[in-house]
Amino acid sequence: MRLSTRTLEGLYALFLLLPFLFTLGVFFLYAFLRAFYFGFTDYNLFAPPKWIGLSNYLRLFQDPLFLTALKHTLIYSVIVTALQTFFALLLAVALNRPLRGVTFFRTLYYLPSVVSTAAASLLLLWLFQRTGLVNQNLTLFLAHLPHLLAFALLFLGLQTLQVAWKRRQRRAGFWDPALAILSALGAFFGTYALALFGFLKPLGLRVEIPWLPTRATFLGLPYPLWAIILMNTYTTIPTFMVLFLAGLKGIPRTLYEAAALDGASPWVMFTRITVPLLRPVLFLVITLGLIGTLQLFDQVLFVGGSGGAPLESTITLAFYVYNNAFPSGAQPRVGLASAAALFLAGLTLFIVLLQRRFGVSERGWS
Repeated sequence: MRLSTRTLEGLYALFLLLPFLFTLGVFFLYAFLRAFYFGFTDYNLFAPPKWIGLSNYLRLFQDPLFLTALKHTLIYSVIVTALQTFFALLLAVALNRPLRGVTFFRTLYYLPSVVSTAAASLLLLWLFQRTGLVNQNLTLFLAHLPHLLAFALLFLGLQTLQVAWKRRQRRAGFWDPALAILSALGAFFGTYALALFGFLKPLGLRVEIPWLPTRATFLGLPYPLWAIILMNTYTTIPTFMVLFLAGLKGIPRTLYEAAALDGASPWVMFTRITVPLLRPVLFLVITLGLIGTLQLFDQVLFVGGSGGAPLESTITLAFYVYNNAFPSGAQPRVGLASAAALFLAGLTLFIVLLQRRFGVSERGWS
């Protein structure tokens, strides 16, 4: 029997899709169905599963550790998604200008995103040690705070005097670059002279904040989780910056030229042209950010293991699943871990749909 051309093309397409379909069926669909079944059972990997109905889901909300993980996950997701979206957009707008050497800076700013999670986590551990670079810089900043305040006051005073003098002859703005350079030089030498004659002395302060092995909180989140927030925001901004750059390249320059001819300010052009035309990219960035942050796991594993951070300070929903499926020195609770995994999947879907309905959608603001 001779097959038609359309049938042959369909068979070729199916043949090319077979590796993907096999991976999707075994590692996603089959795994999801097994997890769905285990979520209603008491299973420890060694004995046959025992059907217990909704008991695992009820136990989740009776477990203080799960509630802590849920709180950490939601707050972390909101903060990181907002920060990485905001700064990625600003960075993309800054690098979209026709400046000399802009390709070099695009490459430079993209480098943090190619660093592996393991390497970034080790770098975080080194930076946030009790005697790490973060505490050393805080010590240096606070010790020389009198010098910085003196420099700021001298700069403001010199700048005010210069602007007042220039305005007698012509109109001059307070932040005129030429005047600001002179004021900065004068403030620098003035601060140096005050320190040289003993009027300014460094403060005897030493900062040794235990960023990682602590349960102390700031704005409701433990210090170790704030360290992870800073690291993840820094390493994910470049990826989203590239997406925003691609979106900015699709905006016709004629729109900005027409707005400039009508007297529109840069802020008006940004809010009335750039942001509205970037709504599809914003939807993609926010959606990817939410999905990625809700599944935070590997940094928690590194910081909690190598960094010695308490479990209650860093635990997220994804790590809660892992910690129940592969506990240290205890029997696995696969049923509870499966229930938590399904709850995380449902929560992710719900938040993404909520964002699409009440936040930024691919067609604009909802």
